[in-house]
Amino acid sequence: MKFSDGFWLNQRGFNVNYAVMAYEITTTPNSITVFATSSAIYNRAMTLGGVTFEITYKSTAPDVIKVSVVHHKGTLKNAPKFELNEDQGYIPEIKTGEDFAEMTSGSTKVRIKKGFDWDVEFSYKGKRLTGGAWRATSYIEENQFRADNRINSMRDDSFWSYPADEHNTYIREQLTLGIGECIYGFGEKFTTFVKNGQNVEMWNSDGGTCSDQSYKCVPFYISSNGYGVFVNSSDKVSYEIASDTVSKVSITVPGEEIEYFVIGGENLHEVLSNYTTLTGKPALPPAKTFGLWLSTSFTTTYDEETITSFIDGMAERDIPLQMFHFDCFWMKGYEWCNFDWDKTQFPDPPAMLKRLKERGLGICVWINPYIAQRSSLFDEGVKNGYFIKNTDGSVFQCDMWQPGMAIVDFTNPEACEWYASKIRALCDMGVTAIKTDFGERIPTKVKYFSGEDPVKMHNYYTYLYNKLVFNVLKDYYGENQACLFARSATAGGQQFPVHWGGDCSAEYSSMAETLRGGLSLCASGFGYFSHDIGGFEATASPDVYKRWCAFGLMSTHSRLHGSTSYRVPWAYEDDTPENPENACAVLRFFTKLKGRLMPYLFSQAVKTSSTGVPMMRAMVIDFAEDPACLFLDRQYMLGDNLLCAPVLSEDGVVQYYLPEGKWTDIITGETIEGGRYVKKKCSYLEMPVLAKPGSIIVYGDFNNSFEYDYINNANAVIYNLEDGKSSETEVYDIDANRVMSMKAERNGNEICVTYTSGRAFKITAEGKVFDAPAADNSQIIINL
Repeated sequence: MKFSDGFWLNQRGFNVNYAVMAYEITTTPNSITVFATSSAIYNRAMTLGGVTFEITYKSTAPDVIKVSVVHHKGTLKNAPKFELNEDQGYIPEIKTGEDFAEMTSGSTKVRIKKGFDWDVEFSYKGKRLTGGAWRATSYIEENQFRADNRINSMRDDSFWSYPADEHNTYIREQLTLGIGECIYGFGEKFTTFVKNGQNVEMWNSDGGTCSDQSYKCVPFYISSNGYGVFVNSSDKVSYEIASDTVSKVSITVPGEEIEYFVIGGENLHEVLSNYTTLTGKPALPPAKTFGLWLSTSFTTTYDEETITSFIDGMAERDIPLQMFHFDCFWMKGYEWCNFDWDKTQFPDPPAMLKRLKERGLGICVWINPYIAQRSSLFDEGVKNGYFIKNTDGSVFQCDMWQPGMAIVDFTNPEACEWYASKIRALCDMGVTAIKTDFGERIPTKVKYFSGEDPVKMHNYYTYLYNKLVFNVLKDYYGENQACLFARSATAGGQQFPVHWGGDCSAEYSSMAETLRGGLSLCASGFGYFSHDIGGFEATASPDVYKRWCAFGLMSTHSRLHGSTSYRVPWAYEDDTPENPENACAVLRFFTKLKGRLMPYLFSQAVKTSSTGVPMMRAMVIDFAEDPACLFLDRQYMLGDNLLCAPVLSEDGVVQYYLPEGKWTDIITGETIEGGRYVKKKCSYLEMPVLAKPGSIIVYGDFNNSFEYDYINNANAVIYNLEDGKSSETEVYDIDANRVMSMKAERNGNEICVTYTSGRAFKITAEGKVFDAPAADNSQIIINL
């Protein structure tokens, strides 16, 4: 939200009061509180009236500094709260001097200047991260001119838009940017990946992947300068990133207070780990879910005969299939959600699901938090008060999506148990995963059972929705066995994976915007990311479909899904032997490649669940010191050691950047010198997937199931390990138990490999293959 009119003036209609003077500073063992004034105070008479701020700096974890800025503190405390993991007993180091007060938490420090000339600096090991100086922290009021014009011109026809007359006061913080500093994150954003120059607002919307709206708004960003900032508010937080003031990030929250965290770390891995320690680590999805998913698609006609033909067709074509998804019309139209199978299409659902599970398939079904008026559950929900209500006490209803639909009130414990019982009943039938669709269009002029602010519930609603469904699955199937396919999210939602990118179109530009959205989401603490292979809207050309298959299988989770047409590969091209690069061949090739990579991929997933570092991530997160990596948004790291660059053009040409070192294309076997851009024309059975210099990638003995013994007969390939360097890897079984650890050290022309493994496997280095018998603390010497 812009308030400035150039450098000297403010937008007409706003009065801006800046923190100017640290009038008084007091400390406790774990906090610094600054009483700040909006004018310089030279005598006692000047203390009469005027805007003041109470600003508290506190730390509840190493390298995490919390800042609370309050103008009037007597406001209602009825906002939902993000569930944060804070240690209130944590004691940072606090020092005060004649001219300053400072707090050091871990290696992250905040220093506040005393007296005149407001100045605050955040640093990490002496390196400046960001801060606020002159014209930074401010309290903003609408004046009468602005209020009159706003009310006169107000048009608010939408149930779920931000109420135009909701607020007339704001707290704004402005944090400085260094020269060349880039900002990323804010949730799933499909706009330009580097957010400098943009206005970004936290308001979940169902806007597709081709606009500045987002299904997943997260009030958190990271900086190429090595820090993150999280705003602890579910309200419509507004950011101006080098736009309102080009040397600052402006953060505006409606009302009388703002709370934010500045998060430091040795690098962006540590920053993201610290952030997810605060807001929650991503859970580990079941190994099965990393395999290929096939959907019925949305409005297509399907019954048990249809889906059986799809599953048989995949098996006949030797395309490993792991999960099958039933989209909306597993229930009757006009009755979503009633959680009852459409018996005209599926006469015996439990028997059908049993047959599918006997084929090794996981089962996912679509739901949403809306109950249509024709649903068998509607009257029950009204009678028991399970729905969000209008301000007059009647049930909120609308006709957008399902006629007469109401929305489940997840602040009501009885409504939660009612809804959870429907999910448990699906589990009893054999459903193993849930697609939690929607959750963005949540009304604001309503009231909740809990009495919480409905405006601040708009973004927060999705957290309650996904948490409830995820926990039912976890309680039913056990730890590390729950999986959602969720569309909406906010801060903390990373704990309930997996999330997919929403309604994209079947074209190359939409592939690119989908990737930008995924990289932004993962830069916001989300560990895993998926998208609709082939695009959701319309039907892709065979060319786009095949390129998207490669991109989709080289993502953490891989689902074939669309709107009006099936996404089975033989629907795109004739799968005769005369076309060795037809859609079936491409899908088969990349599905099997991903299957072989499961020892590596699942170990990276285990690491993501424990550290919070996203499994699929932008290049800047790993290579922030390489200037070329700051702006890359058409390639990504898949785990620590694989670089992926999807082909996004009809001519099959892809241009990507390699950091320094010798990288190896794991598909072609080609070794490529880094430190430069590379242009390559790819066949449909190619996509640049490159092993990082000095890495170890373990390939499994994959057959058709993504759940297999990842170490037995596996091949641990050591890629371009330099003299004097070492590399390590681990392999886990499908229950996340470590079954192999390995370290390789090179000295001249000799590589010494030490390992512990309960299964026999192979080790490959520079073309030489060695047998590694099952053993504890064994050693192999490789002479190159």
